Amino acid sequence: MGKLTLTTFLTLDGVMQAPGGPDEDPSGGFEYGGWLVPFADEGMGEFVTEVFDRAGAFLLGRRTYEIFASYWPQHDDPADPVAAGLNRLPKYVASTTLKEPAWGPATVIDGADLQAEVVRAKDALEGDTELQVHGSGALAQWLLARDLVDELNLLVFPVFLGAGRRLFPTGALPTAYELLGSRTTGSGTAIHTYRPKGRAAFGTF
Repeated sequence: MGKLTLTTFLTLDGVMQAPGGPDEDPSGGFEYGGWLVPFADEGMGEFVTEVFDRAGAFLLGRRTYEIFASYWPQHDDPADPVAAGLNRLPKYVASTTLKEPAWGPATVIDGADLQAEVVRAKDALEGDTELQVHGSGALAQWLLARDLVDELNLLVFPVFLGAGRRLFPTGALPTAYELLGSRTTGSGTAIHTYRPKGRAAFGTF
């Protein structure tokens, strides 16, 4: 049985939208696409490689699946764990509208069966491999709200945007986490890995 992990790039104010390019996701009038690029460095690349080395399958929202599908098939390198994993490992796409995914191997899971299928996909993994979620904001929030995420990798970049889609929305389920690992890259990116511990606790000083 594997585990479900969520890896997300965030600004200091929690924005996860369109880190990789100006035209990646302008929905909602977002004007700051590509905000991560000035901070990408060797340390970030090393961590991402470590994450993809543990991948057994991927769970993606439709938007992220389509962004990946437009790029990775044209940049396939069997020696690159990111390209090799994304192009060859099973992909599960959470969508009610996608019917025939062109970039495989891929299976579409609709909303009615999503939770059961996510658990089934995770249980089908062998050893220490992971069912990995990358990006996929709405799906990530859905999974977090149902306590389906086993580990959370947050890469927090030293930039504040003031606008954009955030990973943790207002009204999200209060949850406590245990810090499993932390490092900082040369560009100042803070990378934290967390495991959920249950509901948040409250007290008074």
